[in-house]
Amino acid sequence: MAFPQRLFNRLTAGADRLACPEDEEPMIPFPQISPEIFTIQLFGMELALRWYALAYLVGLLIGWRIVVALMRRPALWGDAPPMRPEQVEDLLTWIILGVVLGGRLGFVLFYEPAYYLANPSQIPVLWKGGMSFHGGFLGVVLASWWFCRRHGINLLRLSDALAVATPIGLGLGRIANFINAELWGRPTDAPWGVIFPGAAAQDCPGVEGLCARHPSQLYEAGLEGVLLALILFALVRAGGLRRPGQALGIFLMGYGLSRFVVEFFRQADAQFITPDNPLGHVLGGPVWGITMGQLLSLPMVLVGLVFLIRARRRPAVASQIAA
Repeated sequence: MAFPQRLFNRLTAGADRLACPEDEEPMIPFPQISPEIFTIQLFGMELALRWYALAYLVGLLIGWRIVVALMRRPALWGDAPPMRPEQVEDLLTWIILGVVLGGRLGFVLFYEPAYYLANPSQIPVLWKGGMSFHGGFLGVVLASWWFCRRHGINLLRLSDALAVATPIGLGLGRIANFINAELWGRPTDAPWGVIFPGAAAQDCPGVEGLCARHPSQLYEAGLEGVLLALILFALVRAGGLRRPGQALGIFLMGYGLSRFVVEFFRQADAQFITPDNPLGHVLGGPVWGITMGQLLSLPMVLVGLVFLIRARRRPAVASQIAA
């Protein structure tokens, strides 16, 4: 088991940083960007627009317009699109509810159930943070299923459209995580390591002086945001929507694999870290195991693979409409 031990030593390294000349800067200072875009006083209350809220808003609006554009092009589907363009606005309301309620409840159940069981009044306090992608994803699945059932819409084909529309919002959310200096990565001596502010980010056992960490939020933005969006857009151009479930399968696998890989560089949530388990594994041992993010992503990869195999085994919908 020499390889796991070497990986463990590398990921938990701090004191073994390579020495650099004094005139070189091996770390990147965190950019001075306020988490709040602006703040206003209204009726004695202070209201602030934060980058994270803006990322949610812009991501949802872009996703909405992408789905509308897909529904206006029957040729992409081979036959009639799964829903009318004017129905997408009604769907958006349900998607927002699914994202917010599912994301919050997912964080409560997956990451800090003991705390919220003891403090249930804190569950609706969304403005203090605490959202889970996997919970939000399940919320969107339930909201979409309910909407399709009410309106007689093919859920699988609608899911393909939502899969194509989602990565841009994910990427914007991860960039907002970076601006908020949250969900940072593990300590690193890589030249692109970022010196995140805050006592928690600078709490790096074995590291003397400033502690640089992997900008894991940007890794995720690049993989599950930019790369996954490009793959799905290329799939649409190649007629991928004519195979129901194909885009959904690629999205599930793409996100799950991206998140699984980035978790090797991302700092685990504090509640999972102990002196005997510094990497925060929830399964396995302190040297070789998987984190909560990896545990929740593995089912997405497996389910995505099933959708992809089934889609590829079916014949593509023959085009009946001129482009």
